[in-house]
Amino acid sequence: MASSAIEDSKIASVDIVSTSAGESEKFALASNGNVIDNGLQRGLKNRHLVMISFGGVVGASIWYGVGTAVSYSGPVGALICFFIIGVDVFFVMQALGEMSTLFPVQGAFMELTGRFVDESLAFSLGWNYWYLWVTNIANDFNASSIIMGYWTQAVPSYGWILIWWAFYQATTLLGVVVWGEMEFWLACWKLMCILGGFLCAILLNTGAIGGHYIGFKYWKDPGPIANGINGFGQSFLLAAVYYCGTEMLAITAAESKNPSRDLPTAIKNTFWRILIIFMGLVFFAGILVPSDDPDLLSADSKSGKSPWTIAFAHAGVPQMRHVVNVVLITAQLSSMNSALYVASRTLVSLASSGRAPKFFAKTSKNGTPIYALVFSNALGLISMLNYSVGPGKIFNYLITISGSATYIAWAVIGVVHYRFRKAWVAQGNRVEDLPFKAMLYPYGTIFVIFLNTFLTFIAGYSVFVGGFHPVDFVINYIVVAVFTVLYVGWKIIKRTKVVPLMEVDLVTGRREGLAYHAEMEEEQKGRAPWYVQVKRLIFS
Repeated sequence: MASSAIEDSKIASVDIVSTSAGESEKFALASNGNVIDNGLQRGLKNRHLVMISFGGVVGASIWYGVGTAVSYSGPVGALICFFIIGVDVFFVMQALGEMSTLFPVQGAFMELTGRFVDESLAFSLGWNYWYLWVTNIANDFNASSIIMGYWTQAVPSYGWILIWWAFYQATTLLGVVVWGEMEFWLACWKLMCILGGFLCAILLNTGAIGGHYIGFKYWKDPGPIANGINGFGQSFLLAAVYYCGTEMLAITAAESKNPSRDLPTAIKNTFWRILIIFMGLVFFAGILVPSDDPDLLSADSKSGKSPWTIAFAHAGVPQMRHVVNVVLITAQLSSMNSALYVASRTLVSLASSGRAPKFFAKTSKNGTPIYALVFSNALGLISMLNYSVGPGKIFNYLITISGSATYIAWAVIGVVHYRFRKAWVAQGNRVEDLPFKAMLYPYGTIFVIFLNTFLTFIAGYSVFVGGFHPVDFVINYIVVAVFTVLYVGWKIIKRTKVVPLMEVDLVTGRREGLAYHAEMEEEQKGRAPWYVQVKRLIFS
């Protein structure tokens, strides 16, 4: 499959399709029929979009991260935090669905920010979103070293990081079609593992494994809530980091075969799957282990275990930790690929728009942004600091930075969507003409803006509890400072202004021509033999 996909990605011809502006636009076509648009190949199908977002969000660290959330705020406290952030993400995805379905452009909401609000805000958001995913890459490397450390201590943590760095660098250079297939099947395997994890949790809790009924006793002792508002603040950060990535569907729209058809479906399906999975993982973690279990990963840990690993040990079957480890490391394969995908495509968008060095926008013949991939992956090696500082402390630092950057990105997405809808109506367009309409607008969008702004500033609440902690203060608020400096600096240098509603560009990037190309592709499919059509029905 991989070799044929690479072979098919060679550019074969040029096609002319019409845009919504009534103009002609030229697209190169790969020999497999995929459009090459701005250097990137539109080779992702609906099933790719759904599973890529799912795979990127549900990473290996979630298996022990939910245990960390339980230790921070207790089993019920963690459930509340993940539910509230889940509602937040629902409205973020509604906003993105409305904009990205109409404008499946490279850079997604980062590009649209400059068009609908202010070029300076687009600059600061783009870099914020890029280093958000660089910290996620580093956190995945850190997770890999923790997981491999369960099996042997003979290899230092930085050794495992370098091994996985080389592996991921090789796989991500294969091209988007190969990468999409890998991600699809890895995410399918991950979904099966999660369902298996739910089943094991039920068997462990009821005593079918281990012979001891647990029930909800850990909700009574040590209790449903832990560490008060400080614990809630930390769990909110964790929830934001784990939900972060749901919005990557907007990024993949630039490489989707038919975004107007596939994106709305992917958004609806993905959100509910992720919400159910996250709430399920947090719930089962809270009934498997007590929130004060010393084996759970915390900032002071040199290592940490998944609640499932701890529960199997308590049940007298510690050998099952090897099975849990296999699940963790295979989950890591999928989430790391997605993190590198988003980070590199974000950097490509910045470079294409003149907000980053131009060479990052260069792609190979199969549409792979090599320089952006190599650079983003290399910066993930900051995770090697865990050798001296400790994996627990690095995990806490990276989660804090990534969580704050996520809040900022979501808040800005809300602002961009609000401005888009205002401009759409102001320029005489009808809301009914939108291919995807955000639910509960404007209330959901306003909720996103205010909640994420509030969480951005309250995230560092613990810094001021029990005396001032300067290092933790810097870690908690450095993202806000950098975002502000980038915004103000670009505004001074470029003298940008907020775009008036009547001057907002609502034409460029409305690729109805791609929908036309997809219709032609469907027509060609109809002429294929019946067995080919059955295959396409199953695997497309």
